Amino acid sequence: MTTTINDTEALVASVKDADLQRIGIKVLSDERISFDDGVILFERGSLAYLGALANYVREKKHGDKTYFNRNFHIEPTNVCVFSCKFCSYSRLYAHKEEGWELSIDQMLDIVKSYDGKPVTEVHIVGGVHPKMTLSFFLDLLKAIKAHRPELHIKGFTPVELDYMFKKAKVSIEEGMKLAHEAGLDSLPGGGAEIFHPEVRKEICEDKVDAEGWLHIHKVAHDLGMHSNATMLYGHIESFAHRIDHMDRLRKLQDETGGFNTFIPLKFRNKDNDMSHIEESTTIEDMKVYAVARLYLDNFPHIKAYWPMLGRKNAQLTLSFGVNDIDGTIDDTTKIYSMAGSEEQSPTMNTEQLISLIKQVKRQPVERDTLYNEINVF
Repeated sequence: MTTTINDTEALVASVKDADLQRIGIKVLSDERISFDDGVILFERGSLAYLGALANYVREKKHGDKTYFNRNFHIEPTNVCVFSCKFCSYSRLYAHKEEGWELSIDQMLDIVKSYDGKPVTEVHIVGGVHPKMTLSFFLDLLKAIKAHRPELHIKGFTPVELDYMFKKAKVSIEEGMKLAHEAGLDSLPGGGAEIFHPEVRKEICEDKVDAEGWLHIHKVAHDLGMHSNATMLYGHIESFAHRIDHMDRLRKLQDETGGFNTFIPLKFRNKDNDMSHIEESTTIEDMKVYAVARLYLDNFPHIKAYWPMLGRKNAQLTLSFGVNDIDGTIDDTTKIYSMAGSEEQSPTMNTEQLISLIKQVKRQPVERDTLYNEINVF
């Protein structure tokens, strides 16, 4: 699978477009590409060219290693005070009878159902329920840590945290410190959507803005916590909006170094207020992953979330800059299946995931949340 420097140099030299060739030379020279370069890659880069460059960077950083972890999800509620147009998952608080709400005991029972199993992470994320307060979630974190101290808790998007902190009348700094002390180990990447205010106003105007999202992650990084970042693509955004999003992340990563991975999330159009928008093609999906790998030079990892893309397309991303395909997810996560993801029952055991990676000549590596290697297969 390895791409040699000579192969990539020859491809770059053969490109007729002077700008694309110039950008390719930058990549081969480990020189940071600019905002305008990123837009040009989306506008004029062929799938083959972007893939070759992204794969070159991926293999230079990680060789054939492809990471996964053994995790499970807890979704406390799908009742939400916000009304994001792209969301197929949440139910407005006014219609809460259509949703679900889990108690601390119910969520702890989910954790206990994995006792004796080699999972390393629980991922907690859901809707923004006005009755699920900061105090409620601090109690949940403490209960999980009391039961299974070694389990890494990755939880709560800045959308959830911002609401909790405001309702509790605490600062971001104070709220994050309380959550971290209660057992929160890292943050997932959700709630980022597209940072640019032009797009955010149209699709998710009432929730935390880009500056708020980035500030919460910065505070987490300053506390010694790591986090992930996402981007929801394939709806009303332009190429420039995508690069603007990545650029804001790249600048914060330059400052803190706290991001582990970037996860592009494909917009799915089932049962939401943006159902009239056609979904992106597989070609466009691969271009997004490739450009992300090229632009986010200071992000160690690029992750493809296989339940959203489907198994075959997740395999394909491994040739377009991706070196992580998330976890075994040993339960049914509803956020993506309700939006029309390829995987309506997104579960895969470890053996299946290892096989998926090996089928495309990559080396499966089980990791923990912070990318410490546990097993190499």
